[in-house]
Amino acid sequence: MSNVTTLSRTKDLQFRLEYAALRLVVGAVRALPLETATAISARTWRLLAPIVNPKRHNRALDNLRIAFPEKSDEERHTIAMKHWENLGRVMVETMQIDKIIKQPERIHIENADMFLRYRHKLGSAIGVTLHMGNWELAIWPLTLSGVNPAAVYRSVNNPYVDRYLRYQRKDLYPGGLFGRGKVEGDHDDNQKTARVITDYVRKGGRLGLVCDLYDRTGISVPFFGKPAKTQAIGAMIARRVGARIWMARCLRVGTTSSFRIEVKELRVPRSDNASADVRWVMTAMQEQYEIWIRESPEQWMWSNRRWS
Repeated sequence: MSNVTTLSRTKDLQFRLEYAALRLVVGAVRALPLETATAISARTWRLLAPIVNPKRHNRALDNLRIAFPEKSDEERHTIAMKHWENLGRVMVETMQIDKIIKQPERIHIENADMFLRYRHKLGSAIGVTLHMGNWELAIWPLTLSGVNPAAVYRSVNNPYVDRYLRYQRKDLYPGGLFGRGKVEGDHDDNQKTARVITDYVRKGGRLGLVCDLYDRTGISVPFFGKPAKTQAIGAMIARRVGARIWMARCLRVGTTSSFRIEVKELRVPRSDNASADVRWVMTAMQEQYEIWIRESPEQWMWSNRRWS
């Protein structure tokens, strides 16, 4: 037996064991009432996350110092700890996302009437959101409208886990999921993904993106007064193919697994200067994100990399 075959079988066994472990954890979580499971996870993340991952905890505090220099260390620490609690709740909700969307009373769209008026004349559309509340649910207005949105997500290297995560989200993203990153045995590079999603939107598709992370190849725009390189693919596609951009934020109601979603249209300029138009869109988008974050800072993911 060749070394390559042996390594391949070893890796496949590792992937299968990881998948089995995930299913055991998911099974245990899904056996509990949702609010009980999220409360336990929130307390666990608050206690352990700063200890287990001090690098990300320190990054959260550093980011908070950039965004809120006027706040005290104690105030910023409080926000950081609440942000860990929110992520703990999101982790459990991720394992029960299919159950959550089958309980429509948990998700309130603040301006639903305004948005639903467009559902028969929506055309090509880009939906953008930020890592706030439970950000995956920000796509719900498009899903509820029956326009079959798709989304871009970061692929998991384990193909069994990746396939399972896709399946769990099939009702949230009926248009499918486009993976970014490497998946063993079934992956596209990011450049190919960009071409595929551009064609998808050009043909009338509706696509969801999260656009609040540092991107070394992105466009540098102001964010809390400091330049931040930001993914521009959504703005570029919308400008190129004539699609609308809808911004959404998903806010958690208190400490429950109930949510409020707010939707705003971000108008896309189409002048003779395409690069200036894209930069204008990205700047306006980050300005709106900053407003939303200031209103509910404890619900944003401060531990993500945002500035270089």
